[in-house]
Amino acid sequence: MLAAIGVGSSADLFEQIPEPLRLGRPLELPDGLSEAEVHERLAALAARNTDAEGQVCFVGAGMYDHHVPAIVDAITQRSEFLTPYTPYQPEISQGGLQVMFEFQTAMSELTGLPVSNAGLYEGPSSVASAGYLAMGATGRRRFVASRGVHPHSRETLATYAVGYGAEAEEVGLEDGVTDAAALAAAVDERTAAVFLQSPNFLGAVEDVEALGAAAKDAGALLVVAVDPMTLGVLRPPGACGADVALGEGQPLGNRLDFGGPSFGFFCGTEELIRRMPGRIAGETEDVDGRRGFVLALQTREQHIRREKATHNICTAQALNALAAMIHLAWLGREGFRELGELLARRTAYARQRLAAVEGVELLHEAPVVREFAVRLGGAPVDRVLERCAERGIAAGYPLARDYSEFEDGLLVAITERRTREQIDDLAEALGAAIGAERATEVRPPAADAGASEQGTRGS
Repeated sequence: MLAAIGVGSSADLFEQIPEPLRLGRPLELPDGLSEAEVHERLAALAARNTDAEGQVCFVGAGMYDHHVPAIVDAITQRSEFLTPYTPYQPEISQGGLQVMFEFQTAMSELTGLPVSNAGLYEGPSSVASAGYLAMGATGRRRFVASRGVHPHSRETLATYAVGYGAEAEEVGLEDGVTDAAALAAAVDERTAAVFLQSPNFLGAVEDVEALGAAAKDAGALLVVAVDPMTLGVLRPPGACGADVALGEGQPLGNRLDFGGPSFGFFCGTEELIRRMPGRIAGETEDVDGRRGFVLALQTREQHIRREKATHNICTAQALNALAAMIHLAWLGREGFRELGELLARRTAYARQRLAAVEGVELLHEAPVVREFAVRLGGAPVDRVLERCAERGIAAGYPLARDYSEFEDGLLVAITERRTREQIDDLAEALGAAIGAERATEVRPPAADAGASEQGTRGS
């Protein structure tokens, strides 16, 4: 091989690396371990991790600890679904196409919009794809996003905007929801799309229809990110004037597997169908009148000329989307609505219970469904979370990671797995942790205390 490429030795392949940066000796690698030793080593490393099964998890922020019914694994682990790659002769894969079609139908019904694609990678990249769609639909290159939109989505949109040659501007929050006046002032005739999220990152339900009026008046598209689990109790974004509704699909049939993989969903109006990213499956009849499925639109670069592609997705996370479809079918219409009502009731109880804890106050009073934000009275959030973790409770997500103005903020999420007793335990643990941190802050150092005591005796 070296002779074929005209190189004398393998060392010559690294000539471009400066001599001081080269190791200059063989790697000091230990002898390999046996299979049993490797297993023991990996098991020991794995034991250092914890997970949502090992702790009572109140962490949300976009990924949630929902119950995944056994039927999801029973179907998704069948080889017909688990092993196939994306079909390049799609019409021979009728089962896979039907999965896409049924998934699209479900997401269209949930969001109240007539068109859905077959899924995307995850929520944040779906938001960025909506920006690209809006640029093509309006001919404009400016995005306005509420700070209530998930931080990862805003970061992804801003990153993509650089490549698009577009401008991304953020609008702040007031009392937990998007500042309506600031949003209206930020939107102008150059704006391609306005991005909202409801419930937003702080858990607050936004008035999408009222906020979206600014986008409509300026001729911009209204893009709304939604939590699918709340759509059983909230008006769908399509009924609130959204042109595009999208989001993170993990809560539907997908576990907290180290942050992924999950899938994104993307729905829109009929006018936008040819600009939508990914793939869209359609229903038809064959020559004998039998029901069949086709890959109706394929806007990814492997199917059409790269310069006309609207997305680069390959697998479309089809297996994860199938898990969502199975979960929805298992719940049914009534079950899905009842689940939303259950989340709202338990969240209301948790919010009331935590607000009664000394040192805890609500960050905002806006309506919530399954997530809410509190402040810990100036207590160091990381230390409070560590104390709660010692009691087996993952108490929430520290807001200061993404919102510097909420240094003592904590985001708490509720799922159907969180019981009343667990919520009471959370309240007790938070109260004890905050009290302990306050005691640590006011306790004088031992040396100073001794000096003060001696001084008192001397006088």
